[in-house]
Amino acid sequence: MADALALRADLVRADKEFLWHPYTPMGRYVAEVDPLVIERAEGARLFDVDGRSYLDANSSWWVATLGHNHPRLVAALARQAARLCHVSLAGVTHEPAARLAEELVSIAPRGLTKVFYSDDGSTAVEVALKLALQFWHNERRPERRRFVALDGAFHGETIGAASLGGVEVFRKPFAGVLLECIFVPPPGPSEASEAEGYARAFEALERLLREGSETIAAVVLEPLVQGATGMRMYDAAYLRHARSLCDRYDVLLVIDEVFTGYGRTGAMWACASAGVSPDIMCVAKGFTGGMLPMAATLASGRVYDAFLGPPEKAFYYGHSFCGNPLGAAIAREVLAIFREENILERAVPKVDKIARAFREMNAIAGVVRSRSLGMIGALDLSPGAGYLGELGWRVFAEARKRGAYLRPLGDVVYVAPPLTIADGELDLLLGIVEESVRAALGA
Repeated sequence: MADALALRADLVRADKEFLWHPYTPMGRYVAEVDPLVIERAEGARLFDVDGRSYLDANSSWWVATLGHNHPRLVAALARQAARLCHVSLAGVTHEPAARLAEELVSIAPRGLTKVFYSDDGSTAVEVALKLALQFWHNERRPERRRFVALDGAFHGETIGAASLGGVEVFRKPFAGVLLECIFVPPPGPSEASEAEGYARAFEALERLLREGSETIAAVVLEPLVQGATGMRMYDAAYLRHARSLCDRYDVLLVIDEVFTGYGRTGAMWACASAGVSPDIMCVAKGFTGGMLPMAATLASGRVYDAFLGPPEKAFYYGHSFCGNPLGAAIAREVLAIFREENILERAVPKVDKIARAFREMNAIAGVVRSRSLGMIGALDLSPGAGYLGELGWRVFAEARKRGAYLRPLGDVVYVAPPLTIADGELDLLLGIVEESVRAALGA
């Protein structure tokens, strides 16, 4: 026990002296935070060096869709590492990359026929933006350089992806160097009614495309759920409306399935569940089941064909680890697990548990609103539910005491556990969420 305590103390010392954490006010972190020190993970659990385990309520930023260290993924990594860890994809191919592309196209929404690999969700979106811009350049319409996104959108951290960000605290420091993006109101209830809110959002997008489509390259949407802005959920009718408008005004539709793909909203692809096929689609996070950083951007034949012809039309873009064999082999195994272990079908009862639990938590004094979709449940603890709010962190502290890692989005408390979480562990997690919310709010 003494050795474990000494190890923990030394790791925290090194961490606070040398490490810069993401999304973290570091002064406060160094002065006040006693971090979890995780040494291993398995299934839905994280194990600390002090011997405690924690249910991972957020799938470690939504990547561990199949749980941590799935034995089939670990075995696939070992097999591939023994043969080929990396080779450039420039003028070279290999089985994992070629087979993965074929398998992705076979399950993608109709019309997406080409696959471009990158490293993570941000770079998948960056690829999509560059494809959209160069598509119109190659089509001799270079004036189409603006993008459209929803207020509160989050699409990643590269400069291009950050340009689409509607979360002000993420976007503001870089405002002077971002691509031009026009933000439109998201569909949702207004002060008068939900129907009025949706009508207002439909009209805003239609007016913008009607009046400005000649300079717009693409509309970019998170389908059905805006994750980082606080798990804001909306009806599939808006996606269908956007697809119809993009067709009418000849604007590309980019769908960002980085969070919503791989069963998070119930179907394999949120846009497909709405009956929508985009021109470009971005996938990451669950793509490799949390094992390695890798992503893909899928494109339609129309987009791809615009890059054919003279060499100057080619897409001169890529990453050193583009199509990495290790990541591609794992991504193929993820798809095999989804097929062979019936992941989506087996998650249906878990979806029902989450929906029921969050409906019931809506009655807790101090909870402003609850909602759920697929393997996501969320609670607003303040009317504005801002990202910098403190209420969610009170719940986080209470949940940590009870054995759950429940990182909030400011005043929004949510769960997005692995799709494979055991029923008993899901029941335990949902009970911890309710207890922690009640304790934090004094309810």
